[in-house]
Amino acid sequence: MSNDIKVFGMSANAGRWIYVILGMVINLCLGAVYAYSVFKKPLETMFNATATQGNMPFMVFIAVFALFTFIAGRFIDKLGPRIVMVIGGVIVGLGWMLAKFSGSMTMVMITYGIVGGAGVGLVYGGPVSVCTKWFPDKKGLAVGLALLGFGGSAFITAPLAKTLIASSGALNTFLYMGAGFLIVTVILSMFMKFPPANWKPAGWNPPQAAGGQAKAITAGGMIKTSSFFGLWVCYLFGTTAGLMAIGISATVGREVIGLDIGTAAFLVSIFAIFNGIGRPIFGALADKITPKYAAIVTFVIIGVCSLMMLSAGQGSVTLYAVAFCGFWLTLGGWLAIGPASTASFFGLEGYAQKYGVVFSAYGLGAIVGGIISGMAKDTFGSYTAAFWPTLILSIVGIFVAFALLRPPKIK
Repeated sequence: MSNDIKVFGMSANAGRWIYVILGMVINLCLGAVYAYSVFKKPLETMFNATATQGNMPFMVFIAVFALFTFIAGRFIDKLGPRIVMVIGGVIVGLGWMLAKFSGSMTMVMITYGIVGGAGVGLVYGGPVSVCTKWFPDKKGLAVGLALLGFGGSAFITAPLAKTLIASSGALNTFLYMGAGFLIVTVILSMFMKFPPANWKPAGWNPPQAAGGQAKAITAGGMIKTSSFFGLWVCYLFGTTAGLMAIGISATVGREVIGLDIGTAAFLVSIFAIFNGIGRPIFGALADKITPKYAAIVTFVIIGVCSLMMLSAGQGSVTLYAVAFCGFWLTLGGWLAIGPASTASFFGLEGYAQKYGVVFSAYGLGAIVGGIISGMAKDTFGSYTAAFWPTLILSIVGIFVAFALLRPPKIK
């Protein structure tokens, strides 16, 4: 179709970048889950909970988030992103706000974890799908930039939550932050929409072979390919390490390294920067050197960071800071490699549903990562033991990526 359309009063090639900015701000609200480690210790103290119990709201949030990203995919493809995102934005805010009335860790898990996670899942696929469809020529970069807000959210929300917790308590902090997230997410979601059918950027033509492959693969056909298996397993391994680290970042800083609460919270905000920039960096790498080699780079980093944490102890501030920057960086990387690979390998038709299936690996990664860290602490008395499994996953991940992370062959 003609490319002579206006987007936000500009040419489509220029105006489409506004969707990236909107997606970035929306994801800044959604990604506040990555500041959970700031809430973890106060909640454990308040409700006399174990480390495993303290992990549960975060684990459930991410698992429900992944489930509802899959569910929302069907509706985003059929109804468009706007209505699904607005509904999700309301639910996100309500989940956080209802957590204010929790009388136990179970209630935090239900309100923040289940309700809040469901809302984030409904919203999350919208910016990913919008940016993928407006940027068929720069899928990895555009999605990575939009998701930078999610990954970098804790840079803002962790110190904000720390300040509010100190002045008003953890439960009131859920209320205040939830109200803000509801307002911002709903308003900005009103502007999100897909390009017209068959639109493409001026001066760009899709690679013929890739286009033919993409149209031949449905969501059902996708899951039967070895390419899907390779992508899903690599996504699971990469996000397990990152999500485990995110859930215990501040706690490890305080208990293993000996940092005070203020320094630990400050470093979490620094880690968030790396999580944010990991998305455009690895999104661009996936575009340039293929998802296979971008994935291998992430696994090498995870392995090195695991070894660093296995040798860290009281006072090992530099080892801790560098290692956790690496864990957060690679998690951000996988949240760009995953959607870019899904689009490149399996096509844009029905993309939201396809990526929802792939994204289930992220939800399982949160559960596995939370179990690993909780059991390490409860069984061995320290989180250090949790980095042996992440080291093993990184080594296996390199082999899986090398063997299976490639476009499917269409017979």
